[in-house]
Parts: sequence; C-alpha cells; structure tokens
Amino acid sequence: MSTPEGNALEQALRLAANEPAHRPAFFNLLLDSTVYVLGDAGDGWIAGAARHDSEQPVNLQHWEKPDGTSTIPFFTSLEALQRAQRQGDYRPQPFLALPTRTLFAMTAGAELFLNPKLPYGKEFGPDEIAALMMNEGDALTEREILEGEMRITLSDTQEKPAQMIDSLTRLFADVKQVRRAFIVQVRDDPREDPHWLIGLECEGNEEAAIQAVGRVATDTAPDEQPVDICLVGEDGAGISHYFIHHITPFYVRKWGSWLRSLHDNAPH
Repeated sequence: MSTPEGNALEQALRLAANEPAHRPAFFNLLLDSTVYVLGDAGDGWIAGAARHDSEQPVNLQHWEKPDGTSTIPFFTSLEALQRAQRQGDYRPQPFLALPTRTLFAMTAGAELFLNPKLPYGKEFGPDEIAALMMNEGDALTEREILEGEMRITLSDTQEKPAQMIDSLTRLFADVKQVRRAFIVQVRDDPREDPHWLIGLECEGNEEAAIQAVGRVATDTAPDEQPVDICLVGEDGAGISHYFIHHITPFYVRKWGSWLRSLHDNAPH
C-alpha cells in the first residue's frame, strides 16, 4: 500500500496540476517529502534504502525525452515508480529513497521529472529547483529588466489567465512552429497596472505564430487586459533570458510544465 506521505504528495500534485492556487502547498510538501529515484549508491547499497547525504555519490538513472534530451525521473511513492516502470518493458530495477532536498542538492544543474509516464507529472528545470531551494518552496520570481533604455518589471504570478492558457494550448496543436510558450505579468511604469506578456520560442514562420497567438490572446484576456507578445531564444538577453532561464513554460511541444495524460509522450 502507498505510504500516507506518498498519498498526500500525489494528491497535492493532482490538485496543483489542475489549479495554480494549490501549487504553493504542493511545493512546500514536496520539499519536506521523501521521494523515490531509480539508481543505486555503488558498492554496498541496499535497494530502497533511504539516503540523506547529498555529497555521498549515487548512480541515478536518466530517461530520454521525446526531443532527445535527458531528464532524471523521480517519484512520489514506490508504487508510482513501479507503475511508471510497467508502462514500458517492466524489469525490476534498484531504487533509492531520498529526501527531496537531498535529491535536488545532489542533482543541481540537471533537469528532473516527477512521475513521468503517469497521469500527473511535473517537469523541474535547474532554475526552478534553485528558486525552490533558495526561497523555501516559493518558486515565484519578480525581476527588473533593462530592455533598451527602459526598465520594466516582470513577475511570474501564481494566478494566470486560465482561459487564455487553455485556448493557446489548444491553438498550439495546429501552430506547430511554437516550441515553448511562457507568460508573465509586465509593468512598464510603476504607476500603471501590470498586463500580460507572452513569450514564444519558435522554429520558423514566427510572424504567423505571433498573429495567431495575438488573436487568441486578445479574445481570451481577462477583463480585456492588454497582451504583448515577444520572441525568446536560448541565446537572447534581457526579457528573452529571463523567460528561458527563470520561468517555467505553460506550454512545451510534446511536453508541459504541469502534465496530464503523459502516456503518449513520456520519456523512455
């Protein structure tokens, strides 16, 4: 049977995946939980043994994502780990039980994925993990960016426009050139109310993507708020760098920040 902690963490993950208001509680619970990873601790390790020392070397298994990059899978419970293994060629493999903080510390700089191949999962980039560890469960960020000669404030807020994000996610099923999409609030003037800024990482035909996104975002913006759109990329500076390195995308082609129904596009 699942441990009470595993049940609580999995329930928190399900709630957070469906409603942003539950995400702070999920992050706090995750940091205080024990999670399960595929791997071993070298000579003398015991399958399933708990480890607490982030400096003690361990061998962790990496899984390949559909885009060819790798991620380290970890799981809310032993039962979740075993369910994920059964999605492919099931072969019992060694695993370790680790406090989440220990896992995050020993894998600093890597990408991790919670509960891949299961109905609910969460991808964690290196910057998001660093923010969680530094801010004790608060992954939200606010930063001033100098863009040209103008200083603007960008903030990753907890409450995002759900209808806009849902409609844009559906749009991206047809607008194939969008690789990732981000959304933050932007304030050009401290005396004015913030508005939404969508960052698009595209591969070809950027103008068509901007036009399509602009139409949908304008139609679905809450209270007819203004919406700006910008292009972002790995090598960009200013706003682009902020999006790529500090914000979790709300849409990733074949992936997602908060994932549901992963059976068709889980890592392997």
